[in-house]
Formats: sequence, C-alpha cells, structure tokens
Amino acid sequence: LYQELILEHYKRPRNHQVLEHATTQQEGVNPSCGDELELYLVIEDDVIADIAFIGEGCAISQAATSMMTEAVKGRTVSEAKTRAQEFRAMIHGDPPAEALGDLKVLAGIAKLPARVKCATLAWVTLEQALDQYLV
Repeated sequence: LYQELILEHYKRPRNHQVLEHATTQQEGVNPSCGDELELYLVIEDDVIADIAFIGEGCAISQAATSMMTEAVKGRTVSEAKTRAQEFRAMIHGDPPAEALGDLKVLAGIAKLPARVKCATLAWVTLEQALDQYLV
C-alpha cells in the first residue's frame, strides 16, 4: 500500500506546473542523485494559497515533492515550517508526527541513507523559499 502511494505520486504528481503568479520561488538541487526542482509559492496573508513545482529526479524525490505540496497548501508559513521540521526529523529516524498524515509512508527512507537527500530535497527547498519570503 505504501509503495502504491509513492508510485501514484511519482506517476501522477500533484501540483506539477509553473505558477506564473508566484510570490516566491526557489530552486533545489541534489547533486548526489541528480534530482532538480523549481518550487513556486503564492503566499497571501501568511498562508500558502498555492504551491507547485517542476523538475526531474528519482521516484522518491518526485513523490515526496508532490506529497509535500499537498501537505502545505492552505497552511500558514509557520505551520509549513513546522511540517518541514517534523518531516526531516522522521526521515532521520524519529517517530513520525501524527500531523504528517500520508507523508508517514516515507518513514522507511530513514533506513536508506543514500535516499535521505532525495526525500528531503523538497522540504529543504520549501524552507529556503519561506526564509526568502520572510526576509
């Protein structure tokens, strides 16, 4: 079931497009695997009103990015930053936070050190975009 959800997000990524009206955008690259993404956010009144990405990479990076966009769309900047911290903690072996929902299917990546950067690329890129927005 978990593999099916990851494959579903890889084959049919959610929010996979360019947002021409983005208020902030950020490039993310994982040179060790070749994963690349461009993240677009529309932030209105401190809420992520819309989020999208384009890019290429392995199934884990693309699925994790798709799932991340669904997890933070409609959330405040603060909530999104909290989810990013919770996700990164989970990927590094901590028990998953309940608030992560479907993202918990990626918890097993903690046992695959070579894939941790693939799974966290979107979240690191999101944090950089949010930090850029907050400046």
